[in-house]
Amino acid sequence: MTIDLDLTAHEHAANLRAGEYTSRALTEATLARIHAQDASLNAYITFTDDLALAEADAADARIAAGDAGPLTGVPVAVKDLLSTKGIQTTAASKMLEGFVPIVDCTVVQRLKDAGAVIVGKTNLDEFAMGSSTEHSAFGATHNPWALDRVPGGSSGGSAATVASRGVPLSLGTDTGGSIRQPAALCGIVGLKPTYGRVSRFGVVAFASSLEQVGPFARDAEDAAHLLGAIAGDDVMDSTTVPVPVPDYTERFDRGLQGLRVAVPEAFFGDGLDADVRESIERAIEDLAAQGAIIDRSVALPAASAALPVYYIIAPSEASANLARYDGVKYGFSVTDGRSVEDEMAQSRGRGFGAEVKRRIMLGTYALSAGYYDAYYLKAQRVRTLIKREFEAAFATHDVILTPTSPSVAFRLGEKVDDPYAMYLNDLYTIPVNIAGNPAISIPCGMSQGLPVGMQLIGRPFEESTLLGAAHAYGQVTDWHRQAPPALG
Repeated sequence: MTIDLDLTAHEHAANLRAGEYTSRALTEATLARIHAQDASLNAYITFTDDLALAEADAADARIAAGDAGPLTGVPVAVKDLLSTKGIQTTAASKMLEGFVPIVDCTVVQRLKDAGAVIVGKTNLDEFAMGSSTEHSAFGATHNPWALDRVPGGSSGGSAATVASRGVPLSLGTDTGGSIRQPAALCGIVGLKPTYGRVSRFGVVAFASSLEQVGPFARDAEDAAHLLGAIAGDDVMDSTTVPVPVPDYTERFDRGLQGLRVAVPEAFFGDGLDADVRESIERAIEDLAAQGAIIDRSVALPAASAALPVYYIIAPSEASANLARYDGVKYGFSVTDGRSVEDEMAQSRGRGFGAEVKRRIMLGTYALSAGYYDAYYLKAQRVRTLIKREFEAAFATHDVILTPTSPSVAFRLGEKVDDPYAMYLNDLYTIPVNIAGNPAISIPCGMSQGLPVGMQLIGRPFEESTLLGAAHAYGQVTDWHRQAPPALG
């Protein structure tokens, strides 16, 4: 039989439980599609066909035994920043050449526990440092809506394969917008959970106080189920918080009536493309028509400092985290140097890409003697101000609404040589990571034949509110149902 791969994860799950087809059949069809698409997209670094088919057979046995959850038998792709036992994990870097973890990271283990089928490891900007998935040792990923455009980054491969209907679900990581921005540019749903909501154990570290693992999906229901599978306290990660994991669909029946929405004008200033603004304004009208209460009087003045704060804190943490890559214990190594010190320097010089080197140098400078107080310490103080502004806004509002990205997907190569122009793509997403709040990007329009994303920001650990609002918005619009041209 022919399986409709355009279905959502929850539609596949229902069909699997009803016996309309098996997980093995679904997995075989999915693998065939993502292999065919990848000649155009370059969304994957590693395919895991043998693992996927074995997991599919195990899922079919669970379904036959009546032990099926919402992800059992459903194909999922994971960003190649997440450690996978027995499968290479590269972080899209030559530096991790040949690195094969001996354990799964916590979120991958939780996917397996839920019965999901892992079909591959997706492409990204090297060590998650980038906004376009062009900074990869394995080549750039392409946007399925227009192959000459970027998919966003750093989780561009995860976004592109979901948008192209290759897989219904994927996992990414978000340090400054790396789930939400590619979700917006690819026209899908992307959620950054509250800091501490999802374990980072086994995730290759970039900036430890900012990053979170989160879901990509084509609608809010699928995102809710995927988040539910991976969220929760973890004894292996001391930054996780022991807050109970709810049913993230619990607010799907509440609609938008009475939802208090703050719309800060600071996020609608210079740099926002006119056509993106127009789509966001129409979305605000749609929300208001469904009973949401729109308030444009909220000011978040310190949020304007989030970009420079981020580019002090994140590179500083990166310079410390990446110091472990010395060419000695694992990964890429130069062995013909003049001395141990020379081999270490050459390993790092040839193993890291240009953007990673740039951020290591920025961070090392900010942490160096004589500059720590002037840069890093001051950035942490401003971080506190930003967090307090969010807390004040949420005292009287349920969500904050902003654009996700200032523009639609830009052309490959357009900004790769201009770091500042590239960094501005995360202008609206970075404040959320600085504050630690959850946020979701949902499709809300099209411009130039390319998707536009709207960001909703919530209170800490209130992902249910964001998912409920996203679901309600999706009931009165069809932007999340729009699909790019077929690729295979």
